[in-house]
Amino acid sequence: MRLLKFMLVPAVGAALGLAFFLFLDFYLPYGPAHETFVEIPAGMSRLQIARQLQRQGVVRSAPAFDALVLWNSLHGRRAAALENGEYRFDHPAGMQEVYDRIRRGDVYTVTLVIPEGFNIFDIANAVAAAGLDSRTDFLRAEQTDTQLIAPWVPSGRANSLEGYLFPDTYKFSRHAGALRILSAMVRQFGVEAGRLGMTPAETPRVVILASLVEKEVNLDAERPEVASVFANRLAAGMPLQTDPSVIYASLLRGSWTGVIHQSELKSDSAYNTYTHPDLPPGPICNPGVASLRAALRPARTDYLYFVADAKGATRFAATLAQHNANVAAYRSSSRH
Repeated sequence: MRLLKFMLVPAVGAALGLAFFLFLDFYLPYGPAHETFVEIPAGMSRLQIARQLQRQGVVRSAPAFDALVLWNSLHGRRAAALENGEYRFDHPAGMQEVYDRIRRGDVYTVTLVIPEGFNIFDIANAVAAAGLDSRTDFLRAEQTDTQLIAPWVPSGRANSLEGYLFPDTYKFSRHAGALRILSAMVRQFGVEAGRLGMTPAETPRVVILASLVEKEVNLDAERPEVASVFANRLAAGMPLQTDPSVIYASLLRGSWTGVIHQSELKSDSAYNTYTHPDLPPGPICNPGVASLRAALRPARTDYLYFVADAKGATRFAATLAQHNANVAAYRSSSRH
């Protein structure tokens, strides 16, 4: 009996020691106090993931994490569905929390917001500000990866992806790369174009018109009427005379100063709608759904002119005399 007691003491001690270490491994928070990124590539085994987490200081013990994954798998918690991707850890956490995050695919992403009316230069700036790429490299990709819009614009006829980078809120990994980012935006454009019922044949002209509408008016309710003005002027052989296209020509030349000069109104750029009576050769920004819908189905009006009033609304006119009166009223109200 004494021998049994002496044998039990080490066994109990070992069990208590094991329990203590298991407590440390499973329950006590552990991990980095500062931002740490862990990349889990596709195809990584359970044990490889555990070792990666231990190497980067996210879990205390790789075998313990591996055992936790196996335990959850045996208890129906879908442990086999550990998700690949990049994870961000910035505070000590229990091992179960780390496991839960990887199981549900709580990968780290960077949010990129692209408002309606952003052009390729604006988007390149936003990408650079989000830390996803340099402005120069991303702008180069926007101007060269035109194969992405081949379903709508035949090869060799597009100078950039302008107009087809759909405005939305996107989430990308830090290492997404320009091609993946641009592909996501073009893919979303395709989704929205399909919902609107746009055919590939009509898409280029609709997108160009929609980009002008996007830049000329802020109220969605007025977009179909603005689109009707442009459509009516085109039908009558009148130049569109829209300032945003003149500004875009200067942006392409790298000469935009923030003010339109007389020389720009007289430039020979194909984007100068004061001197060329048709649509510009390409979009001048990336329009949203409201502008695309308006360009696809303009309102039925006899309007040929429009001008904003002092309250930000738009006044429309069918004759030059009416338009001049609207302009005079705008100037008068803006002086008071």
